[in-house]
Amino acid sequence: MGRFLVALALVGLGCGGGGDAAPAAPVTGALHEVRMLVTPDGAYVYEPDSLAIAVGDRVRWVNVSGGPHNVAFYPEKVPAGARDFLNVRMGPRMGDLVGPLVFEPNAGYEISFDGAPPGTYDYVCTPHEMLGMIARLTVE
Repeated sequence: MGRFLVALALVGLGCGGGGDAAPAAPVTGALHEVRMLVTPDGAYVYEPDSLAIAVGDRVRWVNVSGGPHNVAFYPEKVPAGARDFLNVRMGPRMGDLVGPLVFEPNAGYEISFDGAPPGTYDYVCTPHEMLGMIARLTVE
C-alpha cells in the first residue's frame, strides 16, 4: 500500500512514474478540474461529465467523495494515435488506458494534453461504470 501511495503522490504532482512513463511535460495551457463524486441523491458522477479543452491544456481529476475513483479511457472511443499518447501521459497505470485508483478525498491526478490528437475521448470510472460514472473529453 505504501508504494501505491507514493506512486499516487508522484502522479498528483505531475511527475512521471517508472516503466514507459515519459518525463513530466512542461506546464502549458489552461488547467481544468473534473470532480469525481457521489451526489446527494447517490449518483456516481464526473463533474462536469462533458468537457472541451484545447490541445496543450491539462485536466486534473479530483476525488471529492465516494471513492476510490479513477479514469479509464475506452480504447475504441479515443482518436487515432491517442492510445499510445495516453498510456505515456497517464503515468503509473493499472492497465492499458486505465489510471490508478484515487482513494483519498481531495487527491487526484493530472494529464497534460500537450500534443494530444484532437477528437473525442470517452472515459469511465472502472469501480463505478455499472452505476453510470462515464464522461467525455473533447480535445479541440
